[in-house]
Amino acid sequence: MNESRTQAVDLDFRRGARVLHITFADGAVFDIPFELLRVESPSAEVRGHGGVPLLVRGKENVGVRDAKPVGRYAVRIEFDDGHSTGIYPWALLRRFGEERDALMAAYRARVAAAG
Repeated sequence: MNESRTQAVDLDFRRGARVLHITFADGAVFDIPFELLRVESPSAEVRGHGGVPLLVRGKENVGVRDAKPVGRYAVRIEFDDGHSTGIYPWALLRRFGEERDALMAAYRARVAAAG
């Protein structure tokens, strides 16, 4: 993937709105809900340890406590529910931004199907 598409140049964790406002080197800008970041965390805890991914519920009001860069390719986000093991590469955040509505709809459908 083209580096200008995947290189994040600004991250603004807008706590009041509960979104990550992210700008990429090619000028693309997205608002990614904290809820989406939390329920789609790339951590093994959420993705599963080689098994079925965990369905994370009740994160509509999750907040972000802190975020730290991981090299030049990602950010580690610490949520106010204690989850802090996910490393979010820029390419994943780009996908979350581009597919935000579809990802949130699919998540809500999984929650509804689980009861």
